[in-house]
This record gives sequence, structure tokens and C-alpha cells, in this order.
Amino acid sequence: MKKAAVPSILFVVVLLALGVKAEAQQPKKVPLIAYLSSQDSARESARAEGIRLALRERGHIEGQNIAIEYRYAEGNLDRFAELAAELVRLKVDIIVVTAGGRWVRAAKNATKTIPIVMTGSGTADPVEEGLVESLARPGGNVTGLTLLSGELGGKRLELLKEAAPKVARVAVLYEPTIRGDVLDVKQVLPVAARALRLTIQPWEVRGTDDFDRVFAAMGKQRPDGLYPAGGPLMFANQKRTVGFALKSRLPSVYVRREYVDAGGLMSYGADLGDSYRRVAYYVDRILKGAKPADLPVEQPTKFELVINLKTAKQIGLTIPPEVVARANRLIK
Repeated sequence: MKKAAVPSILFVVVLLALGVKAEAQQPKKVPLIAYLSSQDSARESARAEGIRLALRERGHIEGQNIAIEYRYAEGNLDRFAELAAELVRLKVDIIVVTAGGRWVRAAKNATKTIPIVMTGSGTADPVEEGLVESLARPGGNVTGLTLLSGELGGKRLELLKEAAPKVARVAVLYEPTIRGDVLDVKQVLPVAARALRLTIQPWEVRGTDDFDRVFAAMGKQRPDGLYPAGGPLMFANQKRTVGFALKSRLPSVYVRREYVDAGGLMSYGADLGDSYRRVAYYVDRILKGAKPADLPVEQPTKFELVINLKTAKQIGLTIPPEVVARANRLIK
């Protein structure tokens, strides 16, 4: 009987060994990260690459130990919600949202469990928007970076006045459906304007068809400065806005450097490249087990002033040397 037990024990040992080997050969699950943008792939390519490089520096390499699904809404909020729902069905591990408050809300409406890391050009306070409980303790599935760029509105007016001292009446384009823009127009900018002895002329733009009508009406009001707020409608129509400013020879200030690259006079705001790279920190922490609820939302620490000297010359403006010297980037 004892001799018969030996083959049985060997058989069990072999089975266990085979099981361990089979388990060792099972491929590990590669984390799937979603990159969800309100813009198109061309506009997002440089910043998406910045995130990829920052992830690589932390040991997360696309195609090796992480996979990334890219989705672009091209300015369409309804499509954004559809894409967010699609990514939830794919059971992604993290959703990176590179857009403002209402776009983050669309993603949050699609899932209450998948971690959402936000960054981008949103002007609204995520606490006031109800996206997080507080900056220090988000408390839900959303964390990341907020630009709070509406708070910089007063600084932009100040820089515009310094660059073009003769400016007295500034036309402000804004979307009335963007809460941050409304707060900017009704609270932040009037305070700054009084201190600078400027008059603010607010202009609502609700859709793409409104721009020509507003520009025509604006010509009768004869402003001598232009400040488009930071909503997605403005960004999607940046060439039209910049073109109007150039044609009207209006000194203009913008929330993002892309406007200046397109021919706008100047911009002042958070360094978006730095914010995008910081996304890698949140992705890394979450992949290592951290909960979004416990990861504080960060505010920007780096800001940039960009000036287009070619545009200044085109509209007949000589910007004081002390303002030019403060620029982080000059387009000549």
C-alpha cells in the first residue's frame, strides 16, 4: 500500500507544478487609461505627448505596461457625453479629462466609480461647480488640476492696459452658459476695470452664428480693446476672434497662448504644458492604489505671458519695453 502512494503523491506534485507554471504564464492585466478631450486630435497632440513623456518618466510606457484610449469630442458637448459613456463600457481604469468644468461633469455623470483626472482650460472653481467637496479632500472620483483662470481676469486687463496705455473701453466676449465666464464678467473684471479706469462692454455669444452679429454691433460701440473669455465656444472660434481684432486694429488679451500663436496680441494664464505633465503624477498615484477622494486638487504654480510682436506692429502698437521684458515668450 505504501508503494502505491508514491505515484499518487508524485502526480499531485506534478499537477501543482503545472498549475504554478500556468499561473506564472498568465499575462498581467495592462491598465487602460482613457484620454478624453473636448478638442480635436491636432490641437491636443502636443499636450497628449507631454502626458505620455511624463508617464514614461514614472515608468508607465504606452504599449508596454499601460494602454491609452484616445477620444476627441471636437467641441461637441453631446458627443463628449457619448464618448465618456463609451469609455465606461470599455471598463477603463482611469479617465483623463482635458477640458473645463461642464466637460468634467459630463464624464462624472457617466461614472461614479472610475477615477477621473481633470486638467485643461476650465475657468470654474471645481468646488463651486460641485465636482469635488474641497480642493484638499475631493471626496469622490474626481481629482486633478484646476486652472481657476477666471481669477486671472484682472491681471489680464492690467497687462492689456500696460501694453496699450490708451485703451479705455474693453469689449469682453463671453458665453452666458459658462458659470466661470459669468462670474468673471460680473464680478472679477468690473473690480479690476474700476481700478484701471477702464470701461467694460460685455457681449454674450451663445453660438457660432452669433459672432458676426456681435462683431457688427461691436463696431458701433467702438471699443479700443478686446478680451474674449475662456469658454470652449471662444476657443473653437479663435481664428474668427483674432481676425476681427486684427481687422479692427484692437489690442487684445486672451486666456491661452494658442490665440497668440494664431495672431492674437497677448495672453496671460497658467502654463498648460506644465499642468498637462502634472497629470502623470495623479495617474501614477492612482495606479499604485491611491483614491481620487484622497488626492488634493492642485492649482497652477506656473504662469506665462506671451506677446506677439508681429501683431503689435500690424495694428500699429508699440508695447513698452518693460512689458516686453516680462514676457515668457515672444513671437517676432
